[in-house]
Amino acid sequence: MLPTRGLLLKESRPQNADLILKMAKTVENANLDSVWVGDSLFAKPRLEPMTTLAAIASVTQKVRLGTAVLLMALRHPVLLAQSMATVDLISNGRLLIAAGTGGAFNTEQQQEWRVAGVNQRTRALRLEEMVQILKGLGTGKPFSFNGTHFDLSELTMRPPAVKESGIPILLACHWRSEAGRAQARRASQFADGIISISDTPEEYSALVKDLKSRTRDLGKSDRDFEHTMYLTVNINENQNLAQRDAEEFLLGYYGANIWGDRWGPFGEYDEIRDKILAYVDAGAKTIIVRFASLDPERQLDMFLTHVAPFI
Repeated sequence: MLPTRGLLLKESRPQNADLILKMAKTVENANLDSVWVGDSLFAKPRLEPMTTLAAIASVTQKVRLGTAVLLMALRHPVLLAQSMATVDLISNGRLLIAAGTGGAFNTEQQQEWRVAGVNQRTRALRLEEMVQILKGLGTGKPFSFNGTHFDLSELTMRPPAVKESGIPILLACHWRSEAGRAQARRASQFADGIISISDTPEEYSALVKDLKSRTRDLGKSDRDFEHTMYLTVNINENQNLAQRDAEEFLLGYYGANIWGDRWGPFGEYDEIRDKILAYVDAGAKTIIVRFASLDPERQLDMFLTHVAPFI
């Protein structure tokens, strides 16, 4: 996870985005699978995701480029489809989109929806419709859609997705949440995979089993369905320092410790490796690692030296 928000936490007026591009190239040179960027208008200020991924695409060759997560419903699907198609072409088909309904839990988040002209109560259905539209427009063929929020007739978007299968779209699912069953139904029906951020390994395992059952019932191949877990860590042999560094970062990032002990681990190399492997055992095919630190380069160096070679 690249620090497109951390960059602004560290410097209110950064001179450039060199840190983001440098870390992306480091990740690619280490033969890791993917780099990811987050999304927010101003509730959690950061670099805009699609333009950032386009810049990363220009300095990398292999690494996949993802959003974790894109607040898709804040946007208009046709404009987003054009942006996605552009980044996909620039990157030669390396784009993947993880998206979620987004939050409306505080004043800043609620204001984001108002400013974007979107009723926050409609964001879940709007997201469902957008996924269908983005997939349809991604074919490069005439596409029509008639829904509650969007009405398109014989619209053709070019360029089409580089891959015949289209740009993969993953949807956020949280097994423990009240909305978890609806999220799993939405993902299995419309998406190419899921991303979770707060589930324990045990909860994640239950989620994966539920999704496998749902995709089978829909006649879909589970082999092509991507199970992704977003893990927030801080690496330090001194656990007290790791905890202090992580708490400072999360307080600046969110304004509060919103997930409590569901973050982490914060501490020694073995703890990080064991937690990652626990999610792999639970069914995760991709692990996104976010460093809860204002010194992400040092964290990445420790990760590549002491964690990645052993998982």
